[in-house]
Amino acid sequence: MPNTPVTEHPRERAILVGLPSPPEIPRSLVEEYLVELAFLADTAGADVVRTLIQERKLRDPAYCIGRGKVDELLEMTKEDQVDIVIFDDDLTPGQTRNLERALDCKVIDRTGLILQIFAIRAKSHQAKMQVELAQLEYLLPRLSGQWTHLSKQKGGIGTKGPGETQIETDRRLVRNRIASLKQKLRDVSLQHDTQTGSRRSVPRVALVGYTNAGKSTLMNQLCPDAGAYAEDRLFATLDTRTRRLELKINKLVLLSDTVGFIRKLPHTLVESFRSTLDEVLQADFLLHVVDLSHPGFEEQMQVVQSTLREIGVKHQHIIDVFNKIDALADPSVLRDLRARYPDAVFISAARGINLTALRECIAEHVGRDYSERRIRVHVADYKIIGYLYEHTEVTGRRCVDEEVELTYRVHKNRLKHIDALTGHSEEAGHAVADS
Repeated sequence: MPNTPVTEHPRERAILVGLPSPPEIPRSLVEEYLVELAFLADTAGADVVRTLIQERKLRDPAYCIGRGKVDELLEMTKEDQVDIVIFDDDLTPGQTRNLERALDCKVIDRTGLILQIFAIRAKSHQAKMQVELAQLEYLLPRLSGQWTHLSKQKGGIGTKGPGETQIETDRRLVRNRIASLKQKLRDVSLQHDTQTGSRRSVPRVALVGYTNAGKSTLMNQLCPDAGAYAEDRLFATLDTRTRRLELKINKLVLLSDTVGFIRKLPHTLVESFRSTLDEVLQADFLLHVVDLSHPGFEEQMQVVQSTLREIGVKHQHIIDVFNKIDALADPSVLRDLRARYPDAVFISAARGINLTALRECIAEHVGRDYSERRIRVHVADYKIIGYLYEHTEVTGRRCVDEEVELTYRVHKNRLKHIDALTGHSEEAGHAVADS
């Protein structure tokens, strides 16, 4: 019997809508935002056929855009046979319903689009639960009158996820499902904490950055066995991946690749992915990967910093890693950036440029949390001697009669355990000056 080919949904035709409000949000900035929105639409499976921009100080409470623009948009949707209209600004449930009735096609805002992309990208069981939770919380206030038009949809953007399975479900069942998902995610988080408890003694570093900045590519370069999925797409990575990064003998860190951030990242996603983002909270320091080739990279840096504050990251141990320097055609631009960001590291993850300097920078930052100790034990005390050689950086050894004196450096996360193991064997004064 011949294999039946798998049919995919045809790509949808989309119009993008942006609303600048000068001078706070100039038209030029909204045009940049719509370029990113087009990238998001492409990732979700839509081809952008046209964009519409209307300058408004105040949003229309019924349609967001002016009623004259609604008529203009209707003509565009008919002329270009458009399937979906995507707004860069968030819409209220009422505005979405009114626009869909007026335009006779699907209408979705930026938040809904990002949720759709997360639904497409989610692979692991945990990621799928996190995305479903975010979708349900987004849809809950939109249930009234929502199911009528959803029942007419045949696929495409905005239909992957709970919208397909919750059409006949009332608010009570949706709330029950939300509560169930939250409990399951708490259980998964507790199980993860138990399984990774042994990692706490090892320094931890997390990669953060705007989506598509090259975090997964850098992860694969630094840890060749990482196998992190890397693609020129937004949100290619949703699941945290952690690998060992060897810096030198008995000095290593655990490097974690995390989900990328984006402008106006939906709050429901931030909340539902909080357990995944715990890797960022628990890291000793962060590598902030920046796409230097993007014209708005400094605004992207501000978005990442704002999101980090939102999830509760308070420490300042962050290394800025400017990626894709090979995409800069003018060498003077790079010289100027080095002068403006003297503490940053400039690399190309894809081409492996300057990764040695990045490793040295990581080692330097890790080294700040190491203390130097000296211990004198009997030469037959193999347990302590072996443990120190295996888990610390032994920097000196001197034999004195039947005793051996070891000088070693140990990370703060392992210091308490080492002190408990050595007990009173340490010399008076214990710690010597940090190196």
